[in-house]
Amino acid sequence: MSSSTVSLTRQWTTWGPVVAALVLVAAWGRDLPGFAVGLIALCLIAAVLAAVHHAEVIAHRVGEPYGSLVLAVAVTVIEVGLIVTLMVGGGEKTSTYARDTVFAAIMITCNGIVGLSLLVGALRNRVAVFNAEGSGGALATVCTLATMTLVLPSFTTSHPGPEFSGVQLAFAAVASICLYGVFVGVQTVRHRDYFLPVPRPGQESEDEHADPPTRRDAWTSLGLLVVALVAVVGNAKLISPTIEDGVQSAGLPKAVVGVVIALMVLLPETLAAVRAARRDRMQTSLNLAYGSAIASIGLTIPAIALASIWLSGPLVLGLDPLHMVLLVLTGVVSALTVVPGRATLLQGGVHLAIFAAFVFLSFSP
Repeated sequence: MSSSTVSLTRQWTTWGPVVAALVLVAAWGRDLPGFAVGLIALCLIAAVLAAVHHAEVIAHRVGEPYGSLVLAVAVTVIEVGLIVTLMVGGGEKTSTYARDTVFAAIMITCNGIVGLSLLVGALRNRVAVFNAEGSGGALATVCTLATMTLVLPSFTTSHPGPEFSGVQLAFAAVASICLYGVFVGVQTVRHRDYFLPVPRPGQESEDEHADPPTRRDAWTSLGLLVVALVAVVGNAKLISPTIEDGVQSAGLPKAVVGVVIALMVLLPETLAAVRAARRDRMQTSLNLAYGSAIASIGLTIPAIALASIWLSGPLVLGLDPLHMVLLVLTGVVSALTVVPGRATLLQGGVHLAIFAAFVFLSFSP
């Protein structure tokens, strides 16, 4: 990459998040005309692309799996803040917001991002190679967290409806945060090598030939990454009324709005995972996908449990039978994909088919 191209990239990735954040501040709480919604959508796209760039700068500085962990946690923390803000004072109309958002994140990450990454990786190298030990442990964590927080509430009897009682919710919150902490410790310290990209014989990573960014550049990218992610989530919130009006006018289920917003919020992870797959770093792609799913559950449920002290309405976490079937299918297929440590176009296509079924059934349940 030429020096002029690098300079141009640094300019737009620096000013893009700042402009998107300023637009967010200027538009927050206002009735937006059509052209303003279009401008906000453009700023959202710019913030997504800038977030991917800065996440890669940080990843190059700190190495894997810390780089993918930074992006996954940053997006999830901001997303959790958005969920809590929307649910406080929302009453019964927001009672399923946390459940729908977390489940959508699981489907998007475990099927959409994984399937697309496997497809890109297999097209490039015929067979996508990754570490079965690390990916298998991450998948087991996703399945356990999802079952404890989204399936069990539909079967407990202490509280009417698909809801936890206060004690059960507290237990689920503590178990979620503890399990997430154990996973992060294993991923970054105890068995860090399980989450590193698998090198092919005679092939060296591009990162080995490029000088790592300076400490100052890394801290600058971290700050701009946070600004970009705030802009992504905030601008997604701003255009959500327009999306909601369009969904309502089309006669579609209200859950479609949550799916669309989740897709926009998870765009940074999606683009970063696909770019990693193109560079034959499939393990990085899986770290991003499963790490985002784990963070989404492991951080959202404790935050919602804490916020439930101030929530005025019920907190519905239990999935309906249709979504339970999709969750079980995702767990079984993901296990068959991960265990061999190798995947082809077929596995990528299967995951994308499940993701397509989730999206289709969201529009036509």
